[in-house]
Amino acid sequence: MPKNQQADDLGPVDRSILDLLAQDARMPNSAIAAAVGVAPSTCLSRIRSLRERGVIRGFRAELDPAALGLGIQAMISVRLHSHRRDQVDRFVREVPRLPGVVELFHVSGADDYLLRVAVRDSDALRDFVLDHLTTHPAVQHTETSLIFGHIRGRLLPPD
Repeated sequence: MPKNQQADDLGPVDRSILDLLAQDARMPNSAIAAAVGVAPSTCLSRIRSLRERGVIRGFRAELDPAALGLGIQAMISVRLHSHRRDQVDRFVREVPRLPGVVELFHVSGADDYLLRVAVRDSDALRDFVLDHLTTHPAVQHTETSLIFGHIRGRLLPPD
């Protein structure tokens, strides 16, 4: 089933389940079932179906970077020299494994990738850019923006 069709196949109960899980992924099945008005067994089978269809990709803990000693977060725009498949593949394979990389986005526009990093301090941020990005053979240009705050929204299917 095409991914864009999956949102159309979500009924009101599935949407309510997703909304509750987006608020608290640790919510017990019995509480979700009661909140959406279905039996716990029905709720469990719907959640299982949402996972099998790829609508729910996983459940994760949201960690506080500052509590882990990572006081600075930044978004780093990266422009590649070329879009040769071997260079792009190497970049995409190596960069997410670098210490401090939280997320890697492939974007459109003047830049090719956007990295979200969390590091100890400004010296560690400078070292990350100089040691890992500017020396990477695929990288032509980087531009760093500090993150002063982060507010997470909820991803829900359109009505």
